[in-house]
Amino acid sequence: MKLSVFKREGNAKSVIKKLRRQGDIPAIIYGPKVDSEKVFLKGPEFEALLRKLEAGSLGSTLFSLSLENKEHKAVVKDIHYDITSYKPIHVDFEITSEDLPVNVSVPIELVGKEECQGVKLGGVLRPVIRFIKVRCLPKDIPAKFSLDVKNLVIGQSLKLSDIDVPENVRPLARMNEVAVAIAKR
Repeated sequence: MKLSVFKREGNAKSVIKKLRRQGDIPAIIYGPKVDSEKVFLKGPEFEALLRKLEAGSLGSTLFSLSLENKEHKAVVKDIHYDITSYKPIHVDFEITSEDLPVNVSVPIELVGKEECQGVKLGGVLRPVIRFIKVRCLPKDIPAKFSLDVKNLVIGQSLKLSDIDVPENVRPLARMNEVAVAIAKR
């Protein structure tokens, strides 16, 4: 996803408040091979991109940042929201390099929820873990992991080890943890 960022002068609270009043979002970009830079992005443009993203996929989305005629590939490492309006008020981007692995959180999608045997018998589908942290090269970042829950019955669960993880992606979580369970009501 393409996103334009602009250099930000100064770090005083007044500068940041002025940016936010204008609808812009203060941000920072950093990475292993670049110096950190204070930037800002246009609020409406970023919010439009957020609306296009699938729920939960922000942490695993690779952005193409355009800063003064330079292109940087980056992932969102942290985002802060206003507590009342839930609008983004600050974003941290980590610049990626094609040859260096990056840590990202990838969402877990539950497939077959509508046909789940345990839910049809009166159980409740309980997602325990919604994301799995992985380490891989930027080109290998998975969009999501899928877990098929349609054959689960009450009292059964699936672990993170039941996820098909590609060889070039290294999970950073303990794979014996329960990812989803069917509980009694």
